[in-house]
Amino acid sequence: VQLQASGGGLVQAGGSLRLSCAASGRIFSNYIMGWFRQAPGKEREFAAAVKWSDRSTEYADSVKGRFTISRDNAKNMVYLQMNSLKPEDTAVYYCAVRWGEIQRTRIAYAYWGQGTQVTVSS
Repeated sequence: VQLQASGGGLVQAGGSLRLSCAASGRIFSNYIMGWFRQAPGKEREFAAAVKWSDRSTEYADSVKGRFTISRDNAKNMVYLQMNSLKPEDTAVYYCAVRWGEIQRTRIAYAYWGQGTQVTVSS
């Protein structure tokens, strides 16, 4: 599986962005698609994940209620709609894939995209 993330940019606090992740190769129904983020000088952290099969989702507490993860099976795409952005959301955002159940640890994900920069100005 190859992943290509896009959609990052510069936005003012309170604004919105939608990130996209295109997955190529065969996608199996037991795949989990996740979004992680890494701010400068910090560890890469879990943001959100969705099950390919039933669309169930999980979110980090820091983004819950502001971010929405979704997927389009027909297009092999995963999206992260980010609303009410805050300066602390500034980070490089990565999409990743694993199979089985949703996990929140970086090491649990086998394949990663290249990352897209999100910068939120105050």
